[in-house]
Amino acid sequence: MTEIAGRVAVVTGGGSGIGRGLALELAAQGAAVGIADIIYENAVAVAKEIERAGGKAFAVQCDVIERDAVKRMRDEVTAALGPVSLMFANAGATSFEKITDMTEKDVDWIIHVNMMGVTNCILAFYPDMVKARGGHIFATASTAGLMPHWIPYHAPYSGAKLGIIGLMLNLQLEAAQYGVGATVLCPGGVIGNMKAKNMSYRPARFGGPTDEEVKIPAEFVDHNKLVFRPADEVARLCLKAVRANRPMVITDGKMREIFVRTYQNLVHEAFDFVDAFDAEEASAG
Repeated sequence: MTEIAGRVAVVTGGGSGIGRGLALELAAQGAAVGIADIIYENAVAVAKEIERAGGKAFAVQCDVIERDAVKRMRDEVTAALGPVSLMFANAGATSFEKITDMTEKDVDWIIHVNMMGVTNCILAFYPDMVKARGGHIFATASTAGLMPHWIPYHAPYSGAKLGIIGLMLNLQLEAAQYGVGATVLCPGGVIGNMKAKNMSYRPARFGGPTDEEVKIPAEFVDHNKLVFRPADEVARLCLKAVRANRPMVITDGKMREIFVRTYQNLVHEAFDFVDAFDAEEASAG
């Protein structure tokens, strides 16, 4: 059981979307919350929202791709609120493009902000939790990582998010020895402004910010309908899972059939194929 009330939490990407929902719900459940966001004004707005409701919050600017920036953010939050025992590595970015239409900087940004952003947060916060023999690491992946064979034009994003799933499920085995929990979120559709604002915070070294919206392929919209949950509802689901130390959270129960059809069956067929190969080899010998 992971307690939330009385703890200090950090949420990256906390200025909007799922991150904002997590920050508000953590505060509502009694945690002091550090809101980290690459856009400082967004973090400040959420912190003020929490404070107006009677909670305790601290806003800090942070680009999770930069390891030193994550360490500085950790130190600033610790100085303002106390030692962090709940780390929500949520910051991310998305794209829906053929990889041949993406520049090298486009690909690097998607992989670094998603996969390395989570990794940098773990490296900064997890060792202190190990020393304290308690805490919880939470990371936002995606259904696109859980079922990478399902969504088109999503290769770097799916790869990075699948990496987060592998990282977190393996970390859970290690962290349990120290009383530290680990949970990975695989959201489907979430109501928010990521589609419109996604490119507005891309760092200069990865091509810089633009006002361009994420273009979702028409065939994805037509044939792969998602259940879109509001971010506050997703946050309540996530914190329920954290309190129970659950390893994974999925936001759309209707996707079970799609998982079986497009991924579980794919893996079973691969096992069947190697079994058939071994049988042929044995009979030939």
